[in-house]
Amino acid sequence: MDRYLRAGRLATFAYFTLNGFLMGMWIVHIPVIEHRAGISHALLGWLLLLLGAGAFAGMQATGPLTDRFGSRMVVPLSAALCSAAVVLPGLAANAWALGVALLVLGVGNGCLDVSMNAHAVQVEHGYRRPVMSAFHAAFSIGGVLAALVGARTLSWNWSPVTTLGAVALVGLAITALAAPALLRPAAARRPMDAAAAAPVVNAPRKTPRHIWALATLALMIMLCEGVANDWSALHLRNVLDAPAATAALAYGSFATTMTLGRLLADRVAARFGPVAILRHGASVAALGLTAAALSPWIPLALIGWAVFGAGLSGCVPQLFSAAGHTDQGAAGTNVSRVAGLGYLGMLAGPAVIGPLTHVLPLNLTFFLPASCCVIAAATAGIVRPSRHTPALLEAEAV
Repeated sequence: MDRYLRAGRLATFAYFTLNGFLMGMWIVHIPVIEHRAGISHALLGWLLLLLGAGAFAGMQATGPLTDRFGSRMVVPLSAALCSAAVVLPGLAANAWALGVALLVLGVGNGCLDVSMNAHAVQVEHGYRRPVMSAFHAAFSIGGVLAALVGARTLSWNWSPVTTLGAVALVGLAITALAAPALLRPAAARRPMDAAAAAPVVNAPRKTPRHIWALATLALMIMLCEGVANDWSALHLRNVLDAPAATAALAYGSFATTMTLGRLLADRVAARFGPVAILRHGASVAALGLTAAALSPWIPLALIGWAVFGAGLSGCVPQLFSAAGHTDQGAAGTNVSRVAGLGYLGMLAGPAVIGPLTHVLPLNLTFFLPASCCVIAAATAGIVRPSRHTPALLEAEAV
């Protein structure tokens, strides 16, 4: 049993890393693809909405499919779709083609996001201890690998079609190699779960209010991540007059501490529980962002963004884990609800801050995401294991 669980965990790491790598490779090629398609920044912004719409649709469709057919079947199909779709933006020669390409890529990304998180819940259920945060760290590591590989291939003047085509082939190969190690539904269950597993059926379920509450918190937390992704460098550049190279360090410090935090969060969650991770993490994030927003000095602002990333690092994995363990028979659907609203929050962050800058200085608009962190800290009890993860709680008690 342990050998199968370890293999399933490694396979999950592979898919999370692959997802981060695929999306990172698209991101680093955005300027080249934009130029090749002959579109403006404004039009690109509208087309990126199709990427988000496709991801949201893919998430909502894949949740029930994962519950019905199992993540062992859905994860490889989703990964294959996402891998094949990553080459499509590189082929786009005009706005219409790029729009279709982004829609398909978004669907593939959304399908993979939900199905691999559902499988991660299954692995965590088998391990009887927190392992979700490390998977999300693997996604971040995949993005770092994409930045390194993309920078090298761009320096070699490889065309987007060549690079993304090679990436698609690598993605398909990883998908095929990792698929056999994915867990069957019974592989993550211990004998004491047999009675609990029996009632699981594929009948439609109404999403409980508890899941929508988790999804709302995911929206708030991922809105904060979206703000850091798109506005941290601009904050240092425009508010503190930092050089462009120094301004880029704002996002770099945020991303680095977020990745490191996710690598450590599982151990902390196993010791102190998910409520502590969400409550203290969100509180630290609020303090870090407040320090960055109010700082008149560049070094302190960089420290603030780093603290912000460290605080946020373990929050979203706790929400995904809580959603997946609420009902093993509807784990995919529940994760899709949380991931879907969370993804909307990621998109909404930049969109909300932009209009606010017409009435407030950029740094003061950061009090909106900081307030989201405060709300998350105040309501952290929603992820308490005793409410929806009795098996994990029993293991902790032992």
